[in-house]
Amino acid sequence: MDHKKVAETVIEAVGRDNLVAAAHCATRLRLVLKDDSKVNMKMIDSDPDIKGTFKTNGQFQIIIGPGDVNNVYDELIKMTGLSELSTDDLKKVGQKDQKFNPVMAFIKLLSDIFVPIIPALVAGGLLMALNNFLTSPGLFGAKSVVQMAPNVKGLSEIIQVMSAAPFIFMPILVGMSAAKRFGANQFLGATIGMIMTTPALGGAGKYWDIFGLHVSQTNYQYQVIPVLVAVWLLAFLEKRFHKWLPSAVDFTFTPLLSIMITGFLTFTIIGPVFKGVSDAITAAIVWLYNTTGAFGMGIFGLSYSAIVTTGLHQSFPAVETQLLAEYARGRGSGDFIFVTACMANVAQGAATFAVYFLTKNEKVKGLASSSGVSALLGITEPALFGVNLKYKFPFFCALIGAGVGAAFAGLMHVTAAALGSAGFLGFLSMVPKSIPMWALSVAISFIVAFALTFVYGKRHFKEDVVEESGTVESAGDQVAQQEKADQIIKEDKELHDEVIAAPVSGKAESLKDVKDPVFSTEAMGKGAAMVPSEGTIYSPVTGEITVAYETKHAYGIKSDEGAEVLIHIGIDTVNMKGEGFTSDVKQGQHVEKGEKLGTVDLDAVKKAGYDTTVMTVITNTASYANVQRIDGVDKKHGDDLIAVTKR
Repeated sequence: MDHKKVAETVIEAVGRDNLVAAAHCATRLRLVLKDDSKVNMKMIDSDPDIKGTFKTNGQFQIIIGPGDVNNVYDELIKMTGLSELSTDDLKKVGQKDQKFNPVMAFIKLLSDIFVPIIPALVAGGLLMALNNFLTSPGLFGAKSVVQMAPNVKGLSEIIQVMSAAPFIFMPILVGMSAAKRFGANQFLGATIGMIMTTPALGGAGKYWDIFGLHVSQTNYQYQVIPVLVAVWLLAFLEKRFHKWLPSAVDFTFTPLLSIMITGFLTFTIIGPVFKGVSDAITAAIVWLYNTTGAFGMGIFGLSYSAIVTTGLHQSFPAVETQLLAEYARGRGSGDFIFVTACMANVAQGAATFAVYFLTKNEKVKGLASSSGVSALLGITEPALFGVNLKYKFPFFCALIGAGVGAAFAGLMHVTAAALGSAGFLGFLSMVPKSIPMWALSVAISFIVAFALTFVYGKRHFKEDVVEESGTVESAGDQVAQQEKADQIIKEDKELHDEVIAAPVSGKAESLKDVKDPVFSTEAMGKGAAMVPSEGTIYSPVTGEITVAYETKHAYGIKSDEGAEVLIHIGIDTVNMKGEGFTSDVKQGQHVEKGEKLGTVDLDAVKKAGYDTTVMTVITNTASYANVQRIDGVDKKHGDDLIAVTKR
């Protein structure tokens, strides 16, 4: 790679006068620009050394690759005269001119609290759906499965107990998560949730007589808003008592006073008031759904992906938990928001696949295929920001497809009993009787979005999309090139395999599941990801250390057999500036397979709010005939993880 030439391309594409600040991490340039709309995307996309771009947190990020990004960054700094910044400094610059938005701040607050508890709700909801399969008549015959096969009754009952638990004791889950977000002791937050759901409570008809004050013994099972307010008060009191009380008594009396005061105010004021607010909000949402029906669902589907681009969808789990809790109590029809999300995500994936068939640009084809699959599985950011919004018309065609599919789902009263993967796998979360109509609604969304995108693209954007590579080859040229490639493969009969080992112990997963578009879209290359169970990092190959960052969060190794391997520890952990990491190697050092590279304090990474997933990527994937993750989930360091085949 000509680092100077790439830097010149970047500067020309974004505009020298448009650059405010720059930094870099292990794989990408991170730029703050005055005006993102002035970027010449065609120039950036035409550079084969630039692997992709995206925008986040006020930054325009350009994917270069490990070992090269720091050199490109150095050249960019020399040419522009910008001062060197850390990624934290850059983040501050990027957000400096952004005005405080109380709505977005509140949505982020809700997201921070509810996203961590979603796995528990997914498990409970899916178990509930499974139990519905067993107990609902008319699905497999006139009678239910339990009635036809009484020997499964016990299984059904135990599944019912397991499915109800996350919803019955939701205040405990919310209390623990909210306490972490508000800065309180998590176990005190859980304790407040336990107090609000303890079986010792007599119910709304029972009262405590406290100095003439009648306090209702209401049980707050299934509730969300009352416990949120109660834990906020707990955090406020705990912080104040830590400040006011001397250290000798702080440990004992801060928890006591915080719990006692919060508990009393919860049963006298917070609980009664905010339970009423919660019930009113839920009733209003259900009324809106029942009243507007197919029309309302269609409008919601038409706007859902647009809402995703703003981040406002992060607030939906707070509403969905209430809908699911009501359904778990037998008092609601289920979650219609999740149904709409399925329609929108599938539609965006369909539009992305249409772009795949329209374009002749291999780089765009690769991005469209990987991000399209990701969207169909419920993760749309790569498709939205990498393809559909880039060309605009696929995004709007997908909105129409989602609107039509959601309207049909509303007409058929399709609802979900659980959260889950909002895409092709969404049927697992549906109320059993809704599954056939859900499948038809998804098919409608896909077909409409794909057809509109393909037809419109063929007629109106042929030059921009179909011929964007600059030269359109004839069918004869393509056949000749394919025959030539086939001949090369045929002549080179000796295929050579190299096996890349797992750098850590833990659970292996697909790179496409990683919550970072740089890795999940395979823009850096193919590979595998691991959720580590311990913090020691080992070399997956015998070779030379080509990259060893000062932040110790990433290593580049070129194996003696030619594989260029990137080990990236965690997501955005560059921001930790090496805290919690150690390194035993340096650039240029030769290491053996299985040799210790360094360590990471996994608890410190989690405490700092970052994902600990370790990505192992073959950055020279294009040099190989095949790069394949080796089957198996539980792996120890040194186990086979990736096989690469070279002609």
